[in-house]
Amino acid sequence: MKKSLVIKRSIVIGGHKTSVSLEEAFWKGLKEIASERQVTLSELVGLIDSQRVAGNLSSAIRLFVLDHCRMMIGARAGSASPEAERAGQGSETSAGGRLGGGRPR
Repeated sequence: MKKSLVIKRSIVIGGHKTSVSLEEAFWKGLKEIASERQVTLSELVGLIDSQRVAGNLSSAIRLFVLDHCRMMIGARAGSASPEAERAGQGSETSAGGRLGGGRPR
């Protein structure tokens, strides 16, 4: 099994440069979500950062990408997963929802 490599990248959030370490799959997913919502990567990460309540930014990004994937799977199945509904993740204001008025799905 291939070992997952963590990639550290610099990103500007709210005018401040910071480093974020994520696995390549999460960077790819984050870029796809930003493209879908027609926002820059920095704007999307800034929105994730502004809405996180605890934990570090890398963890918040991973959870955001995971929640987005779960919502996409739920949309294909016709509804959000029962786990997401119980956790309140089905709303548009959750981390995986339409942050900052991005393009609706």
